[in-house]
Amino acid sequence: MIDFNKAPFVGKEIDYLKQAIDANKLCGDGPFTKKCSEIMQEAFGAGYVYLTTSCTHALEMAAYLADIQPGDEVIMPSYTFVSTADAFVLRGAKIVFVDIRPDTMNIDEKLIEAAITEKTKAIAIVHYAGVACAMDEIMAIAKKYDLKVIEDAAQGVNAYYKGKALGTIGDFGCYSFHETKNYSMGEGGAILFNKEEYRDRAEILREKGTDRSKFFRGQIDKYTWVDYGSSYLPSELNAAYLCAQLECMKEINDKRMWIFNYYDNELAPLAEAGLIERPFVPDYAQHNAHMYYIKLKDLKTRSEFIAYMKEHGVHTVFHYIPLHTAAAGKKFGYFHGEDKYTTRESERLVRLPMFYQLTPQECEQVVQAVYGFFGMKK
Repeated sequence: MIDFNKAPFVGKEIDYLKQAIDANKLCGDGPFTKKCSEIMQEAFGAGYVYLTTSCTHALEMAAYLADIQPGDEVIMPSYTFVSTADAFVLRGAKIVFVDIRPDTMNIDEKLIEAAITEKTKAIAIVHYAGVACAMDEIMAIAKKYDLKVIEDAAQGVNAYYKGKALGTIGDFGCYSFHETKNYSMGEGGAILFNKEEYRDRAEILREKGTDRSKFFRGQIDKYTWVDYGSSYLPSELNAAYLCAQLECMKEINDKRMWIFNYYDNELAPLAEAGLIERPFVPDYAQHNAHMYYIKLKDLKTRSEFIAYMKEHGVHTVFHYIPLHTAAAGKKFGYFHGEDKYTTRESERLVRLPMFYQLTPQECEQVVQAVYGFFGMKK
């Protein structure tokens, strides 16, 4: 069976884990944590980068730093993982879902303004599959109505919008380093921002409400509890694993792009025959080959496809169930306007295996199975 995913492994992880253990520094903010942040700051042009225990926690930090209060409204797509909404629900906000674009599966920037009310405080956008949202239009709307923009770039590490790294364009960016992502620490994430005004609050929030970061920098002679906070620091072991991969970003990215382009080229005849739809990448976006998906005719066809692929040794999966259709989505938010594409497109989409260790032979087997589903040979 060809797995849908395997956590990336470049070979240096074991050595780095041993270094962390030998240094007797396993808690957060050790040398590997700092090095990960420095690599991302330099590579992505981010002002500040702080590793977190998950992208979920990065989003929670962003909601706090954006000063989301009970009764505020936050606009976002319904086609996303639950964490995008949970972070704001925990602050007491009402979630306002809007429809997606069928081409990129991202929030439809043309529908955002109509969903804004006097209670709207922020726009939380999701860069689906590492393909950028239309950020110029979104940032212009945010500026017009004085709204914060939080980028859920869980899938967007090392992807770009007009040359700008995803996660560095809005007020806050949130990354994921879950085992399903391009670069992994098992469970983990990061929050990014550019304005220095957020630095002290972010450090205090991340350090359980203490000013311990200032103490370690020698700015104060002792640290104490100064504000609300939680424990958002990942273990140095997690950071050591991630550091090995961030040092090999180009190697990992090149391999994933090869897989993506192989699928895209080999499946082109099926798309031209109208049997599938392939991913669309706008000219303004430089994607990171986070995933390769195809769209089938409908939900029934997709279910048959997943079963067929499994029978032929290939594990494929569908993705999100739209949040506005879930019990909690109805409780904590509402869908503004017409659900023209969110549900329909989500029911058609299926993801093919995509991971760093995937071999050319396995890629060929996947493609052959896709053709076989349609009774064709490649």
